[in-house]
Amino acid sequence: MSSEYRTGREGEFTYRGHTLDELQSMSLDEVAELLPARMRRTITRGLSVEHEKLLDKARGAGEEETANDPIRTHLRDMPIVPEFVGLTFSVYNGQEFQRVEVEPEMIGHYLGEFQLTRTSVEHGQAGIGATRSSKFVPLK
Repeated sequence: MSSEYRTGREGEFTYRGHTLDELQSMSLDEVAELLPARMRRTITRGLSVEHEKLLDKARGAGEEETANDPIRTHLRDMPIVPEFVGLTFSVYNGQEFQRVEVEPEMIGHYLGEFQLTRTSVEHGQAGIGATRSSKFVPLK
């Protein structure tokens, strides 16, 4: 990881010179000033109603001690803010919901970046009659 994110004592997480506790005590606008330009623009222009609901759910889940249930969402374009650290989300990848546990290193990214939508394809053998040469293969 670059020195921009890990400074100070070894093992202590910092994001642009601020510890996780400092980041969590900041308001959303103060955190937005530290985020990359695309996320800063998203937050300053105003989050949508759905994004605000997800943020409220995360704040409520963060206050509860029994936060074992993941928060289900389709919002892959939600920026990860310090309030999400330690929570578990079930992010929809177009086919199913899969769990994403938010860690401090994920701050400044989107939820969808950690849940892939495409899988790798491994093709098998061609079937009988699939090619010209396989037309004359004995069936046995």
